[in-house]
Amino acid sequence: MVTYIIRRLIWGVFMLAIVSLITFAIFFLVPRLAGATSESLATRYVGRTANAEQVQIATERLGFNDPLIVQYGRFAKGIVAGADYDYGPGVEHCPAPCFGYSFLTRLPVWPDLLNRLPVTMSLAFGAAVIWLLTGVATGVVSALRRGSVFDRAAMTVALAGVSLPIFFTGIVSLVAFSYGRPLAITAPGGSFTPFFDNPVQWAYNLILPWITLAFLYAAGYARLTRSGMLETMNEDYIRTARAKGLSERVVVFKHGLRGALTPIVTIFGLDVGLLMGGAVLTESTFSLPGIGKYAIDAIVNQDLPKVMGVTLVTAFFVVAANLIVDLLYAVVDPRVRLT
Repeated sequence: MVTYIIRRLIWGVFMLAIVSLITFAIFFLVPRLAGATSESLATRYVGRTANAEQVQIATERLGFNDPLIVQYGRFAKGIVAGADYDYGPGVEHCPAPCFGYSFLTRLPVWPDLLNRLPVTMSLAFGAAVIWLLTGVATGVVSALRRGSVFDRAAMTVALAGVSLPIFFTGIVSLVAFSYGRPLAITAPGGSFTPFFDNPVQWAYNLILPWITLAFLYAAGYARLTRSGMLETMNEDYIRTARAKGLSERVVVFKHGLRGALTPIVTIFGLDVGLLMGGAVLTESTFSLPGIGKYAIDAIVNQDLPKVMGVTLVTAFFVVAANLIVDLLYAVVDPRVRLT
């Protein structure tokens, strides 16, 4: 087990290095291949209002005229050891991990991401609990009652949940439950209370975003669980368990569900990892000041360092989620062994 964990950690660090290289290539190499100049790249750092002289100065100070390998080395070194940025009147130090420095706000990106991370974490984990419980439970019941009225109704709702975009269901939910009468029972969005300051207000502000986001994911999980349960319940070991006289509850939950949960664990880890990098549509719809809203604002303002920072942080969470999923395989499915 220890050897496996160490090997997976090393592989995770390697994957993060590859992601940093690809991210750098997307933002710096690909534009040059498309005809961008050093000056046009510099304008993404200094904003739209900068004049030609300011752009030229930024180009020299940021080293965009240096070879790409030198620029990537400076970029990677900043992540590990921090970096110094000369913005004209002075030099700003960006401590490690330095995911970039915004020349528009004159602030490092990482502290901004840390301030917004609790919002995104609260949204992602709260919605994840709801969609996992409701989706898996609905899928199990649908599989056990295949062809019943409940099965048909649940799969119809699941199809609607997968098909409807989050910005549509979010706006409809706000109109119905926040601004409508007499059902104005939830917060209208735009506010966030830290959990340790007021847990009740924290849950009240997020209950509608949780349910809206969970509705989208729970639909897919219900369909996936139903499919897995229908396949698992026809396996030989299920028939053997029944022949041994085990109760139906034990057969379904201890043997059937555990075998069907392996793909659920995989998808769950990836979904949560991606959401930790920002639930862009949900945060924008409900005006939550999380990482996703941060990314949208950075794109609108052409603040490239912030976009790169969000990209790297999202990659970290996805790699970490994959590592946790690999370790959970042996817990969920006894047929899996970590070697």
